[in-house]
Amino acid sequence: MVQDIVDNVPRARHAVVLSADGLPRGATDGLSQKDVRTISAAMAGMQSLSRATAHFAGPSQDRQWNQTIVEFSHGWVFLIGAGQGAYLAAAAEPDVDMQQISFRMNRLVARLGNNLTSAPRVSAPDAALAGGGGATRREEAGGSGFVLAELDKVIASVRGARHALLLGADGLPRGASSGIGRDLADTISAAMTGIHAYSRATAPFAGGLRDDEWRQTVIEFRHGWIFLIAAGSGAFLAAAAEHDCDIEEFTTRLSDAIPALVARQVSQGGRAGDA
Repeated sequence: MVQDIVDNVPRARHAVVLSADGLPRGATDGLSQKDVRTISAAMAGMQSLSRATAHFAGPSQDRQWNQTIVEFSHGWVFLIGAGQGAYLAAAAEPDVDMQQISFRMNRLVARLGNNLTSAPRVSAPDAALAGGGGATRREEAGGSGFVLAELDKVIASVRGARHALLLGADGLPRGASSGIGRDLADTISAAMTGIHAYSRATAPFAGGLRDDEWRQTVIEFRHGWIFLIAAGSGAFLAAAAEHDCDIEEFTTRLSDAIPALVARQVSQGGRAGDA
């Protein structure tokens, strides 16, 4: 049944079913057991951290995670829920029909139903993973030198844009848009650094040989979006937006701002990605 995705979606490469704790439950042909174990572990870690960033996407009582998508220059990786404590990951070539593979993945989940359900070994509220809902209440001004005018300009220019945060190659925050305090920046930076690492680890699953072909990771919640975008020299941008935001416009404007951000970091001493 999992093979249905690869057999019926042109340009689809692989699919793997996994439990929340990273145990493989099934996979399509063409993957070694080692590959299946590696992608299952990476996807489980990325999914857990994705949920932990829900408060960054915006305040809401309904912080339901919908999906995580990783883009490489050589392909895509998709991750969706597949019942309680189970997930479905799929990989595809760059020119895959996004709507078709999404349809097939969701149809597979519906067909398998409770057969994919896997009770979690440890039950922990998402709020605990995210450091509690209090994180959003500590969004005091980050102080002079921390607020980046380039990011404020992007946030102001796109309806529904919420926050943006520049991280160095070491995962430490280099600056942010207004309204992000040091506490929130540190919390989100830690989660995003992990998501960045897990994203790059899925490169072979998408059909590539090098993890430096990673471009971005997109996390969709019911109440908003989170984006992680390569920003040159090992640095990356984390950004959040409301669910009705024009995500293509937002990510384009963020990408356009990267040269100015890199130049600023260089002028302040060292490359943007330096530790």
